[in-house]
Amino acid sequence: MVENKSYLESYKSISNEVKHITNSISRLKVLATLYEHPKNMKDLTVDTGLSYSSVSSTMHKLELEGYIYRESSKYYLSNCMRLKIENILELNDIINTLNKFFNILDKHLVDVIPNESVAELYLIGRASLIESKEIDAYRTYNYIVNALKEASEVKCILPFYYEEFNRELEILVENEKDIEAIVSENILGIMEKNSKIKKLSSYNGENNFLLIITDTVMVFGLFKEDGYFDQNRLLISKHDDSIKWALGLFENFKKENK
Repeated sequence: MVENKSYLESYKSISNEVKHITNSISRLKVLATLYEHPKNMKDLTVDTGLSYSSVSSTMHKLELEGYIYRESSKYYLSNCMRLKIENILELNDIINTLNKFFNILDKHLVDVIPNESVAELYLIGRASLIESKEIDAYRTYNYIVNALKEASEVKCILPFYYEEFNRELEILVENEKDIEAIVSENILGIMEKNSKIKKLSSYNGENNFLLIITDTVMVFGLFKEDGYFDQNRLLISKHDDSIKWALGLFENFKKENK
């Protein structure tokens, strides 16, 4: 815990640059690969699994920013970049997590995640990706409804209104369960009209993310770059570390939107 706090303090000290580094999966993959060993362009393409054009574009930007340099045919991390990477919690674990959940992170709005929660992404390494299928188009939403049915307490961030979610939350309220919801200001009026949740607050803006945490499970969903919520993919987990990450995300988001 003390070690994590130390890492986080270092992380906060360079938060703007770290956010820039971590909001691109391509950038992260390249930097993590170069962190291990210097590589030429061909090896980088193979090791990252990215296209040549993506690696080339990323390398060009990183070189201009002074994060890497080229010597002969190989690319190296600059000393300052190596120090910055060492300040990010468990970078390799984060990269592995990003690789595992590439489908939900690629071309999605990930820069809405608070910096502190980005730094602790390694905690959701044991989460699973649940996806809707043609024969079960509402698989993801049904999973959330069932999770709410079994909940004893709930914390949630709701960017949109969905009647079935609200119905289950109201049942929990009637049964005097502890419910706290942060909702988009666009649906605050609807929630105030249709919900009896006492711990209800709102945030400005749209297209953030969906987060539902019960006493036994966390559910996390993102918006796509086109501004539509990706209802076909959710990250879910009943593992303690994942729930810990989700609770931290809830509190970090709440703090940023006071």
